[in-house]
Amino acid sequence: MKPRITLLTLGVDDLPGAVAFYRDGLGLPTQGIVGEQFENGAVAFFDLEGGLRLALWPRKSLAIDSGLSTGPRSATEFCLAHNVRTRAEVDAVVAQVQAAGGVLVKAPHDTFYGGYAAYFQDLDGHLWEVAWNPEMLPAD
Repeated sequence: MKPRITLLTLGVDDLPGAVAFYRDGLGLPTQGIVGEQFENGAVAFFDLEGGLRLALWPRKSLAIDSGLSTGPRSATEFCLAHNVRTRAEVDAVVAQVQAAGGVLVKAPHDTFYGGYAAYFQDLDGHLWEVAWNPEMLPAD
C-alpha cells in the first residue's frame, strides 16, 4: 500500500444540512449532492488541496455499504485538522464556523508546542482542530 489518502468520508445524519454547513458556511467547493438516483447513493464531494477530497455520506448508507451497524457517535475517535498560516486565521475560521452553526468545543488558545489552536464540531459532531503551528505552516 502506498502512503496516500485520496478521500475522507464523514458519515452524516442530515446530508443537505451538512452540505450547507461545509459549502455555504465554510466555503468549501462542491457540485452538491450527487448519486440520488441510486439507493443509498446520495453523497457530496468537496475538493480540497493536494488532490484530497472530502465526502459527506449519510451514516445509514455508509453502514449498509460497509456491512456494519450504525453505532453511537463519538467525537473523540477521529479528528480532522486545518492548519493556517497565522494566529489571526485561527480566530477568523472559528468565527466562520460559529456563524455557520458549528459548535466551539475549545476556544482559541496558546498550545504547548508554541502554536495557537481551537477545536470545533460540525453539525454531526465531527471534531475539527484549527491550528497555527509555526513548525507546520501550509504552503499557501
